[in-house]
Amino acid sequence: MLDHLIEGVTVVDGSGEAAHVADVGIRDGRIAVIGDVDEDARTSEDARGLVLAPGFVDPHTHYDAQLFWDPYATPSLNHGVTTVAGGNCGFTLAPLNPARPEDADYTRRMMSKVEGMSLVALERGAPWNWSGFGEYLDALEGRIAVNAGFMVGHCALRRHVMGPDAVGGQPSEEQLAGIVRLAHEAMDAGAWGFSTTQSSTHSDGDGKPVASRHAGPAELLALSRAVGEHEGTQIEAIVAGCLDQFSDAEIDLFVEMSAAAGRPLNWNVLTIDAAVPERVPRQLSASEQARKAGGRVVALTMPILTPMNMSLGTFCALNLIPGWGEILGLPVPERIAKLRDPAVRAGMLRRADSKEAGVFRRLADFGRYVIGDTYSPENEGLTGRVVRDIAAERKQEPFQCLVEICANDALRTVLWPMPTDNDPGSWALRQETWRHEDVLLGGSDAGAHLDRMCGAPYTTRFIGDCLRGRRLVSLERAVKMLTDDPARLFGLRERGRIAEGFHADLVLFDPDRIDAGKATLVHDLPGDSPRLDSKAIGIRAVWVNGVESIRDDVVTGAVPGKVLRSGRDTRTVSTR
Repeated sequence: MLDHLIEGVTVVDGSGEAAHVADVGIRDGRIAVIGDVDEDARTSEDARGLVLAPGFVDPHTHYDAQLFWDPYATPSLNHGVTTVAGGNCGFTLAPLNPARPEDADYTRRMMSKVEGMSLVALERGAPWNWSGFGEYLDALEGRIAVNAGFMVGHCALRRHVMGPDAVGGQPSEEQLAGIVRLAHEAMDAGAWGFSTTQSSTHSDGDGKPVASRHAGPAELLALSRAVGEHEGTQIEAIVAGCLDQFSDAEIDLFVEMSAAAGRPLNWNVLTIDAAVPERVPRQLSASEQARKAGGRVVALTMPILTPMNMSLGTFCALNLIPGWGEILGLPVPERIAKLRDPAVRAGMLRRADSKEAGVFRRLADFGRYVIGDTYSPENEGLTGRVVRDIAAERKQEPFQCLVEICANDALRTVLWPMPTDNDPGSWALRQETWRHEDVLLGGSDAGAHLDRMCGAPYTTRFIGDCLRGRRLVSLERAVKMLTDDPARLFGLRERGRIAEGFHADLVLFDPDRIDAGKATLVHDLPGDSPRLDSKAIGIRAVWVNGVESIRDDVVTGAVPGKVLRSGRDTRTVSTR
């Protein structure tokens, strides 16, 4: 007998082949039968007119902490994501050195700063009762609603071995051997590989460059070679050039790391903008060079425009513009005084428009900002208005106007920059870039930057756009890009397709309605901390390992997810 039968559904199986109508039966967590099914089932549903797809795979998340207080990985699960990859960008909660209890506090403060996680939620929401990476994975086992796999973070490896010297120091020969040995232990326990960051934007809770930024090529290559000794592993890495354009040295580093491991290396995020036509070919040249050298470098790129709010009052992307951090880090009264100084503003704008600012130049057109939440009588009625229009009425320059608005709110004003790359040329360039063999959809950062952005709904928004919007790719191709493609990159065993014998990770949706709701601020984290959330529209149900986990955008309370461990749940994707 089947556990559940989905009758008369349009099956888009993840292979890219044409959709077809069939019955799909689930038994013991697997897809038992596809076709014209007459076998009895404990439960069944008529799904005529609906689409059944494999569960979506999000290749870049930061759910490492959130899963402890939110086993449903919301809102990703609501939007059809059944498998998440965590432990990215060199940041993980394990391993922790048991001889230094203070390392847990350092890690929490680092995650709060660099990934925009609530410090209160980190302190109250996770048990922090592990030391080894395997113990961290064990702490999640049996209590999550999604499937989750994790890289081990370079920063944690360095901190464990080197202590505070990990920031600013170089390991001795003995310490390097310890770092590599610890990475081997993590992969033996199930880590998918290792992740690292060399990005100039990543600083710890003390404002210092995070530990992995101090690592030299020899250390990175030693860890890459370690990855190649384990089944079902790979590398995720970030460098400064990921934000704009790679240097020759960064390309060489990626190529050498992937070739040394004999495994794919993925990075994020490839920003596609027709106003900068040279960026895409430059970034993808890393992939072309890697293949010649026996490696593979894969670029993650988002198929939607993810709004991200800004603020002059709290840490955000504006702080990362060269020269801005020293001003935006001042106490609020001093900050306001500086921002009101015309000479200071002129200098900030010059720095923001410099080549050094890279992709952050996009944030400097302050006339295109929309005012969000405001908090003072002086700003009443401004919410939803464009700064350019307000500045014209007041006969002010846009940045001056924006500063005065924010100053009225003691810098608490929420600001929404309008995207600069929403033009037909940029969408045509995206459509072309998606065809590249080393471009993969992803980069949601789900679980991070919680009150700034909400990237998790990219799956439903993209499919809705393919069905009723720009229609840049077919439904079958869109589903494959969200399911089979990432599953194959990570070597996931028997996931990513609707096929008999595969794990029953499934999403049932209404093709006429599927979409994502507007991001709204909610206070549901530990300590009543805020985050942005988005309702899923048109998702009828989501199954994880054959168990219904979402029904009509509501979690069922089931926790059927698995901690996916390298080797057991992933196979090697060799580049050689």
